[in-house]
Amino acid sequence: MIEYRIDRRSGVATYLQIVQQTKQALRLGLLEPGDRLPTAREVVEALAINPNTVLKAYRELEREGLVEGRRGLGTFVRRTLGEGRAADAALRTELAQWLARARQAGLEQDDITALFTSVLSGSDSESNRGTKDD
Repeated sequence: MIEYRIDRRSGVATYLQIVQQTKQALRLGLLEPGDRLPTAREVVEALAINPNTVLKAYRELEREGLVEGRRGLGTFVRRTLGEGRAADAALRTELAQWLARARQAGLEQDDITALFTSVLSGSDSESNRGTKDD
């Protein structure tokens, strides 16, 4: 079962963090169709947040067709977002190796996150070099 972690300093709404973490678990195969999400009560007790926040997140996931609520039973995963597990495994291995090299080079988690985010968004200046005619 998924355990949510909320970063109150992130500037991202709590319900969105729950939605994003659920989607990530679906992409990574940590949640599969038929799995039950924690009840709103369980999430509220674990994170000390408002029950309406959890319900809003679950409604958003339901609206997207990812989960379904079953009265008296809970909220269950309807479909996954992960595909191509074999390719994912190879890429995960490469990424883990890269991460180990980054840590050996002295990068801390915030540095790694910033580097990854810049490359992912295409804003890395080195990846954009050579695209202009000089």
